[in-house]
Amino acid sequence: MAILENDFLRVEINAKGAQLTSVFNKETQTEHMWQADASIWPWHAPNLFPVVGGLINDELLVDGQTYHMSRHGFARQSEFVLLESDDVHAVYSLPNSETTLKVYPYKFDFQVLYNLIDNALRLTYKLISHDKKTIYFSVGGHPAFRVPFNAGEKYEDYYLEFETGEKLETYSLSTDGFFTGETHPVPTSHNRLYLTRDLFKADALVFKNLKSREVCIKSDNHDKSISVEFPHFNYLGIWAKPGADFVCIEPWLGCADSVDKHVDISQKEEIQQLKPGHVFEAAFFISV
Repeated sequence: MAILENDFLRVEINAKGAQLTSVFNKETQTEHMWQADASIWPWHAPNLFPVVGGLINDELLVDGQTYHMSRHGFARQSEFVLLESDDVHAVYSLPNSETTLKVYPYKFDFQVLYNLIDNALRLTYKLISHDKKTIYFSVGGHPAFRVPFNAGEKYEDYYLEFETGEKLETYSLSTDGFFTGETHPVPTSHNRLYLTRDLFKADALVFKNLKSREVCIKSDNHDKSISVEFPHFNYLGIWAKPGADFVCIEPWLGCADSVDKHVDISQKEEIQQLKPGHVFEAAFFISV
């Protein structure tokens, strides 16, 4: 467990999955992360790599070979190594191993970097290639934030405020979590999407063409808020377990398979690629 702390925030990170487990606002004395109730949803903020979302039959296709890969990849279940840390930063590493090569045939070092910068936490995904061939991958975040912030409040008091006033359109998912090819409008009031208990009854809201690059969680009752800024991520998922007291804001570079479209990893939608000897980085920010 690494603990980062400055005048604004106290942050905790677990080596299992390099997962963020606590973001505590010291000024308002508010814990903003969902505390992983195992009876409801046992995660805080899993890091998604080397796939985002589900694969048809849990099968990853690479150069004519088939590998078993569960939803959202293996990073969230893996034990990371803490390479370095101090009061305001930590670097976690997951290098390839005999275990990873059995399900993902690339040589790499996947790192998750945390940096406290005043009232913001920067979370950076870094992939270092140690392979002689191009690495294909997806990566994303899945942080779950507690809603409501305070005891005695209602979930419906809260809303998501998008950076720009735009028409929201979600890409529908099947019951198995694959894209169906259909889209549906998401009603908003100006740039606000109010949270309701049935908002996610058909699974996550997935946005692929957002102009906004920041989403804030706010309430009608007070000025407390938390925001996620994702300048490097083209897709965004919004999700909660129906009835649970949290909402996930998920920046993605990659996404689930589409129904009846099982393709090689190099042909997957929004797939990222890293050439031999190169380094990839993408960051998002959590601010109070």
